[in-house]
Amino acid sequence: MDNETLRLIDRHASVREYLDKPVEDAVLDKILKAACNGSTMGNMQLFSIIVTRDRGMKEKMAPFHFNQPMATAAPVILTFCADFHRFNRYCECRNANSQAYSNMQAYHWATADAMIAAQNACVAAESLGLGICWLGTIIFNAHEFVKALELPKHVVPVACIAMGYPAAKPEPAAKLNFSDLVHCETYKDYSDERIDDVYRDKEQSAETARVLAENPDLENVAQVITQRRYKQDDNEYFSDILMKTLKDQGFV
Repeated sequence: MDNETLRLIDRHASVREYLDKPVEDAVLDKILKAACNGSTMGNMQLFSIIVTRDRGMKEKMAPFHFNQPMATAAPVILTFCADFHRFNRYCECRNANSQAYSNMQAYHWATADAMIAAQNACVAAESLGLGICWLGTIIFNAHEFVKALELPKHVVPVACIAMGYPAAKPEPAAKLNFSDLVHCETYKDYSDERIDDVYRDKEQSAETARVLAENPDLENVAQVITQRRYKQDDNEYFSDILMKTLKDQGFV
C-alpha cells in the first residue's frame, strides 16, 4: 500500500452528495475486482455483491434505507451479501455435504468475508477518486432487501455502500486515537479515568458541539446515541427481524 492510499484512508469521510456523473464501467470493474481479491475463509469467497445502478431499483429500495438521500442520489449502490448458497450448490454438484453450513458458524464466516470485500471496495473507490457512504440500514431491513434483491436461501445482505464522484469533500469525523483501540497481547479494560481520556478529544470536537446544539435536552454524545439515534427499543425490534431473516434464510 503506497503513501497516497494511506493518506486517503487517514482522511476518510463519508460522502453523501454526489455529482450527476456516472461511474465508468472500467472504474467500477477495478473496484469490484479489488473487493473480490480480499482475504476469505478457506478461500471459499462466501459473499456476493449486488450492483445497483438502475434508478427504479434504487427507488424501490429507498424506503428500506429510510429514504436517505444518498440511497437514490449515488450513481452506484453496492450491496454485499453473506452468501453460502453458491458454495452449497457447488457441494450439491460434487456429491459433498451441502447441509454442513445451515448454522451461525457459517453465517459468521460469510459475514466476515463480505465485510472484508466491502472494505476493499471502499479503499479502491476512494483511491480512484470516488466518495463512499456506508448504509447501515441494510441490516435494519434485511428481510425487505432479501425480497427486493431476490436473494435465495443462505444469502443475507450485511453491508451496503453508496458511491460516486463527490460533489463536495466533507471533513473527516472525529475519531478515537488508534492507541485507544489497540491492545497488546491481552485486552486491557478501561477505568472511568481512562474512558475520560479516550473520549476527551471527540467530546470537545466541533461535531460534538453541533450534535449537542441539536439536542439541547441531552448532556453528551452517549445520551444522544442511546436515546435518539440507536434506542434500545429499536435495537430489540430490529434484532427480532434479523433473527427471523436468518431463520428464513436457513442460517438458524
